[in-house]
Amino acid sequence: MKAVTEDKLHAEGNFWFFDKGYISEFVYGGIDGAITTFAVVAGAAGADAAIYWVLIFGFANLIADGFSMSVGNYFAVKAERDNYEKHKAVEYWEIENLREKEIEEIREIYQAKGFEGKLLEQVVEVITSNDDVWVDTMMKEELEMTKDDKTPVRTAIATFLSFNLIGIIPLLSYVVAATFDLAQDNLFMISCLATASAMIIIGYLKSRVTEKPWIKGVLETLALGGLAAFLAYFVGDLLALYFLN
Repeated sequence: MKAVTEDKLHAEGNFWFFDKGYISEFVYGGIDGAITTFAVVAGAAGADAAIYWVLIFGFANLIADGFSMSVGNYFAVKAERDNYEKHKAVEYWEIENLREKEIEEIREIYQAKGFEGKLLEQVVEVITSNDDVWVDTMMKEELEMTKDDKTPVRTAIATFLSFNLIGIIPLLSYVVAATFDLAQDNLFMISCLATASAMIIIGYLKSRVTEKPWIKGVLETLALGGLAAFLAYFVGDLLALYFLN
């Protein structure tokens, strides 16, 4: 039996070509891409639309929604980092201008953790002797804030790529059928199976990275994705019946 080290348990790095630090963006973007694109396919199937309408609206949705989602993630991560830096600057100002008050706050924090007497004073002295350590401690202990290493640009790119890479899967059968002029009878069923496959892939990747049982990860993702796909088809079919009849 191989020994499990602490470094391995906390390792980030890559899994295949994925950066583990951005796997949440990949999973989130991939699921959203597959479901929103399938919603277009389902709506078109319910309305018995021509294949070119499926492709036009499908790819328009894929690019526009993928870009919109990635921009949203970019600004969300950037706002979080900016907020962190703002509070960090405030803490530096406070230890410079309200030093005694901030020292007392450090003392209260570690006193609440069970430190007392000479040991407590030693801890306070060590922490307050270095401004960077002091501020870092206040950010974590007082404000409960930590800086995320993920950058806004990489987060946006990961989201956009995953949205499009997984989101295109429900459209592939229609692309092939249009390209090679194939029969269109079973395209929607093939798209359903392809979408389910996309959910399985995402669930598998998520479970491998988080080191959870892959069967559980796949079933969870497939169940949630299947429910969302069912709702998309139901709404598309219902709207088609309302407007076309």
